[in-house]
Amino acid sequence: IRITLAHTFSIEFFSCKLIHVNDVGVAVIVDVVRSRRQTDKPDSRQKLMTALNHVNDSILAVQPLEPTIGDEYQALYRDVPSAIVATLLFRLHLPEPLDCRFGIGMGKYEPLGSGGYGLIQDGPAWWSAREAIVEAKRREKGRNASLRTWYVTADQTAPDGALTNAYLLCRDQLVSAMSPRNRRLLLGLMTGTSQVEMATLEGITQSAVSQSLRRSGALAVLAGTDLLGVET
Repeated sequence: IRITLAHTFSIEFFSCKLIHVNDVGVAVIVDVVRSRRQTDKPDSRQKLMTALNHVNDSILAVQPLEPTIGDEYQALYRDVPSAIVATLLFRLHLPEPLDCRFGIGMGKYEPLGSGGYGLIQDGPAWWSAREAIVEAKRREKGRNASLRTWYVTADQTAPDGALTNAYLLCRDQLVSAMSPRNRRLLLGLMTGTSQVEMATLEGITQSAVSQSLRRSGALAVLAGTDLLGVET
């Protein structure tokens, strides 16, 4: 069932199951890193929307990624692995110098209706996501400058927060250290592009692609993502 909302945004309810009060989900809040320094806001917004659409085409969501107020974007997923993969894809689809940080929160959520920016929701999932993005920003300004993603749960049955954040710290360190080309190569791996095709697109040899994937840590990021078992 597809329900069209204002401003041409939409939300899909899969398996004909409507969202009910007190359902448990995984909320994601996204904000743009150094958004005030952007000199061409319309161009940046277009690139962000392009990345957003790629993620929505790849990852099954309860509420697909969509823009909200200011430079924020929000989504709601069924599980933590889906949210983790979605945040990685969003970063990889963004061209330099654009980057985003993410707060992931698991818990109950409650729809309150619709407004000019789509579906309005409340509940512990969203409170946790807000807490998570604040913590990500705090850590980013401290000792973890490469961190872009943090996870907080309000559900006792949810995946362990410490283990999840340990993974996110390592993943973000690898991705943040990658050159724009190495990020494109990792994205190519995740989207099923062959090394020969990537070499042609980048204007380099297949051997150079293989070496870059090994040295940048892209193969480790891919292996970790595969273990999450999310279909893209």
